[in-house]
Amino acid sequence: MGKLTVETCEIEGLKIITPQVRGDSRGYFMETYQYNDFKAAGIDKVFVQDNQSSSAKGVLRGMHFQINHPQAKLVRVIRGEVFDVAIDLREGSKTFGKWHGEILSEENKKQFYVPEGFAHGFLVLSDHAEFCYKCSDFYHPGDEGGLPYDDPDIGIEWPIPEGMELNILDRDRNWGGIKDFKK
Repeated sequence: MGKLTVETCEIEGLKIITPQVRGDSRGYFMETYQYNDFKAAGIDKVFVQDNQSSSAKGVLRGMHFQINHPQAKLVRVIRGEVFDVAIDLREGSKTFGKWHGEILSEENKKQFYVPEGFAHGFLVLSDHAEFCYKCSDFYHPGDEGGLPYDDPDIGIEWPIPEGMELNILDRDRNWGGIKDFKK
């Protein structure tokens, strides 16, 4: 392998991937995804859709999931910096309702692998960020669910700097909490 480093998280299934970056005076080169390397690292997933979003500082997107068509995601930031979060929603999981957050940036070039069965979202920490992600299933309109970013029963510790004004869609403020999800 050697082309990437994979770190496991305290929540089973979540992985932080750091690709090998080769640089010189001209710039750098890295492989962001190579099926055989990822398979050797325990991520045997076929991705069917690539997405990219652009957001300003303070934008908080999430916490989203697909209800009947769950998606695994491989996420990374190509410009700026975000705090990326996944919440375990897998039925019967010993870490159900637990979260993990990771700083992803154009500088650290880390990627975050989020398997099916997790809610996902991120907060933009830099003035601007471009966020890319691969999905293992297609987006199905009408199949989206969510949890509030500030659900006290989850307790995500967002690194919100003093004076930062959050920019959140109303629908993302009004999702039912994890207690409702369990029912």
